[in-house]
Amino acid sequence: MQQPWWLYLLAVFWIRLDSKLVGQAFQPEFAEPISNLTVPIGRDAIFRCLVQNLGGYRVGWVKADTKAIQAIHVHVITNNHRVSVSHNGQTIWNLHIKNVQEEDRGRYMCQINTDPMKSQMGYLDVVIPPDFISEETSGDVMVHEGETVRVSCRARGQPEPRVMWRREDGSDIIIRYTNGTKTKVSIYEDAVLTFNKISRSEMGAYLCIASNGIPPSVSKRIVIKVHFHPVIQVPNQLVGAPLGTDVTLECYVESSPKSIVYWVRDSNEMVISSEKYEVLNTMLSPFESRMTLTIRRLEKIDFGGYRCIAKNSLGEVDSNIRMYEIPGRGRMKSLSTEQSKEDYKYSTPLEGPDNQFGSADTSDDEDEKETLTDFVNKTLITDSSGTANKTLQLTRSNAISKLNVSNKVKKITNKFDIENQNNNACRNCNVRIIFILSFILKNVIYLQY
Repeated sequence: MQQPWWLYLLAVFWIRLDSKLVGQAFQPEFAEPISNLTVPIGRDAIFRCLVQNLGGYRVGWVKADTKAIQAIHVHVITNNHRVSVSHNGQTIWNLHIKNVQEEDRGRYMCQINTDPMKSQMGYLDVVIPPDFISEETSGDVMVHEGETVRVSCRARGQPEPRVMWRREDGSDIIIRYTNGTKTKVSIYEDAVLTFNKISRSEMGAYLCIASNGIPPSVSKRIVIKVHFHPVIQVPNQLVGAPLGTDVTLECYVESSPKSIVYWVRDSNEMVISSEKYEVLNTMLSPFESRMTLTIRRLEKIDFGGYRCIAKNSLGEVDSNIRMYEIPGRGRMKSLSTEQSKEDYKYSTPLEGPDNQFGSADTSDDEDEKETLTDFVNKTLITDSSGTANKTLQLTRSNAISKLNVSNKVKKITNKFDIENQNNNACRNCNVRIIFILSFILKNVIYLQY
């Protein structure tokens, strides 16, 4: 029996109504929000979209700010070869971006093609480590002392980098302000570092460091050279040393650029390293050096003047050092003995300062000569007979004998002096005994006449 046509229409109506009710009861939903991503440039980024009850619907990806479709379901639409999609069943849908670049930054939308459309978004932030802008960053600088100089160090990155300066050797940076005040800081934060009336102490290497929290930080080394006329400082301009010893002369030189340094004698003869001389120049800082000249086994001809000379492109300067002789250990001992003899002479009742002539080495001889002269004169005056010549000859002979005896007494005296100096005992007693003995011997000679 053939069914009426309206029965078929009723069946179709009920089927469509049932499917609509089922679809409304099991609509696709997002299981969780999309996470925002922060990725360093050059790394990979993955957005994950979790969907429940997808059914026959499809998932698509769109870059929201440009409205560029990235992919629909399992098909990539964009021409960007770094973009791809993947999924795990009907629940997990992934958007992959390889080797992230700065232009990839922005919002990405995950869509389900329901009616109305359902979507959610995640943000991709591309961070960039700092990097210097070469055309806006200074290189090494040369400036004359007292001038003003500025060095700049500018960097780019995301987020914006922070720039700071410090000295390579760790010393403080001197900041001079226009009002005349100044301050010292170990770290200076700014893209531009300004030196007002720069001095030689500010010469050196400076490090410009840029960082924004994204590794790695970057740094640039900038060398500031301050040029100035050479200056010499001499600690000792008079140097004394005994014969036969070694002595070192020194000068301290400050100059920039580096000076040519050398030594010359008073005769303008240059001193060079040899067995006799050792010439050294030691750098103490980028602009300071120590010049030394060592003279070995001093001789008489080594005493006199020496000049240390420094010369650079800005000028020339020199300084004089004079070297003189001082007594050595043996000579000092001899001088000490002679000084003791002077003390003995002043302490005796027979002789005093009024009878002193010249140095201690010759004073006794001078006294003897004076005594002999007086004796001869007295003899010649008192002898008025015709035998004057005979008397004069006898007087001279006796005077020579007297001088010989006196010299023997002097040797005995010197012997006692040396023993007294070494032992340092009963000094005054021995002196008195020696001079009493000398006095007795003199009177014995006089009695012979």
